[in-house]
Amino acid sequence: MNLRIVPDVINGQVLVCVSPADTARFAARLMRERKVAAVLVMENERLVGIITERDMTSRVIAATRDPDSTKCGEIMTGNPDTLSPNDNASDAINMMRSRNYRHLPVVDGIKVVGMVSVRDLYAVYNTELQQDLRDRDAFIYGENYGAA
Repeated sequence: MNLRIVPDVINGQVLVCVSPADTARFAARLMRERKVAAVLVMENERLVGIITERDMTSRVIAATRDPDSTKCGEIMTGNPDTLSPNDNASDAINMMRSRNYRHLPVVDGIKVVGMVSVRDLYAVYNTELQQDLRDRDAFIYGENYGAA
């Protein structure tokens, strides 16, 4: 399987973004409303960071910080690692596993085109595995099996 991040894993995503000046509460509400586990932190259309549910838990809640006064720029992971649209899914999984990530921004040059999650990758691989099993079954038990 040589699946590319775009278009095989993600395609046509609507970016969920905050600015470094937005509050942690704003980011958390946006994540809840959009049903995402991570947001991109953008400054003038330039990626400057990422905030995940883990960041909210460890850098706001566990640190007993006030989400109404804590700015996204204070809790984001700055200058995050990124993927290219042409990177393949196995590279993404390897990077996520080795660096303990669940989300990676996808950047084409300087333009952010999406965010890939471990869940996105799992869904694609699960679909591929199901197709492989159907193909195997068709080969082994196909209607032409045993026909002479």
